[in-house]
Amino acid sequence: MKVIGAGYGRTGTKSLQIALEKIGYESCYHMEKLLTNPGDVVHWKKAYKEEKVNWDELFADYNSIVDFPGAMFYKELANYYPEAKIILTVRDPQSWYESVKNTIYSFDPGVKFKLRLVSKMPFSSDARNLLKVIQLNDKSIWDKYFEGKFENKEYAINKFKNHIDDVKRAIPKERLLIFESKDGWEPLCKFLGKEVPNSPYPRSNQKENFHQWALGLVEQVV
Repeated sequence: MKVIGAGYGRTGTKSLQIALEKIGYESCYHMEKLLTNPGDVVHWKKAYKEEKVNWDELFADYNSIVDFPGAMFYKELANYYPEAKIILTVRDPQSWYESVKNTIYSFDPGVKFKLRLVSKMPFSSDARNLLKVIQLNDKSIWDKYFEGKFENKEYAINKFKNHIDDVKRAIPKERLLIFESKDGWEPLCKFLGKEVPNSPYPRSNQKENFHQWALGLVEQVV
């Protein structure tokens, strides 16, 4: 593990995943990897329960991680991989809240998908694990991490701001990059010692197409 993303989902983490893979971190773990490889849920359940996690087994095929659920465990990951660099993606708190509220918080795959998932569960471990992923995300992100208060805008934004302050306190300056997508390639590549690509910095996973994108991910599994 060479790069650990400490930023919340909807702070440009999907674009950062694409950017990292483009400059040499060929396999970057993102929430989408958990959704399309639901067997990983066994490791994240242990993290949620604050039990010992075999991070090396979970990340055997990855050299970087961004987005939820990893951002909630950035301290554990930073300690376990002391040579890894930490990237804290940030954005305007108000726009972050509205983006999360209208995307990952409100995502519902729909009745048809749920019925198909239930019908396949007796015969498919992927289907059973995907249900566990969906349930764990609710329990770990919204119920535990945001204490069931995400709909309280003031509370959620304070949580967002406090997380940024916590990362700044926990990670030495020389190991940390505070980054916005609008900053582009220069600070990212300088921090990681990589050449700047001859192409625009990625812009991906916009709010307008999020639900279609997310539904496409889970439909791959069942």
